Amino acid sequence: MTETTTGGSTRIWDLPLRLFHWLLVALVAFSWWSGENHEMDWHRLSGYCVLALLVFRVWWGFVGSRTARFAQFVRAPGTVLAYARTLGTRPGHAADGHNPLGGWSVVAMLAALAVMVAAGLFAVDVDGLESGPLADYISFDQGRAAAEVHEAVFNLMLLLILLHVAAIVFYLGFKRLNLVRPMITGRRARSEGDSEHGAAADVRWSPMLALAGIVIAGAVAWAVSTGFR
Repeated sequence: MTETTTGGSTRIWDLPLRLFHWLLVALVAFSWWSGENHEMDWHRLSGYCVLALLVFRVWWGFVGSRTARFAQFVRAPGTVLAYARTLGTRPGHAADGHNPLGGWSVVAMLAALAVMVAAGLFAVDVDGLESGPLADYISFDQGRAAAEVHEAVFNLMLLLILLHVAAIVFYLGFKRLNLVRPMITGRRARSEGDSEHGAAADVRWSPMLALAGIVIAGAVAWAVSTGFR
C-alpha cells in the first residue's frame, strides 16, 4: 500500500545539496580505498575535498533552500520522539526534506566527518614519514593520538553509513517511500498530505549564494592544505 498521490511532483532537494550528497559518497569511498592502499597523496587530496564539502554544507545549512537549512530539519527531542512512535505505521508520508530522525542522523554524520577530517589534518604515521598538513603544530605523540582518532571515527562512520542504508531499505520496503530517487532527481510525487505538512511548494535556491559557498569552501580547504603557511 502506498500513499495516495495527487498528480505532478514537487522539488524537495536543490541541486547543490544533491551534488554535495553524491560527491561525499564518492569521496568517502575513495578516501577508504586510498587509505587502505597507502596512496597517501590521493588520501590527503580526498580529505581536502571532503573538508571543502563540509565547509560548503555548513554554509548551505544557513543560506540554502528551506530543506537544506539546519533550522528546518534539526528538531527538538519531543518532536523526534513523537515521530519515532509513527515508525511502525504505514503508509508513510514523504517528509518535506529530512524527517526528524533523519535530520539528527545528518547532524551525527556531519559531526563525525568533521572530527575525522580534523584528526586527519594533525595525524602522523608510526614512522613519522606521512603526516597531515597541521601536524607540525603539535607533538609527535599528539599526532599519533590524532591518527588513532582518525581511524576510530572512520569506523564510527561505517556504522552510521550502515544505519543510513538500513533506514533507506526500511522506508522503501515497509513505508513504501523511495528516498533515493528524490536525492537523484530532486523531485518526488505530490501527495494528499503535502499541504498539511507544508511541502507543496518547490524549494528555491540562489546560484550566487551557492557560488559564494564554493569559493569560501575552496579557500578554506586550500589554506588548510598549505598548513596556513
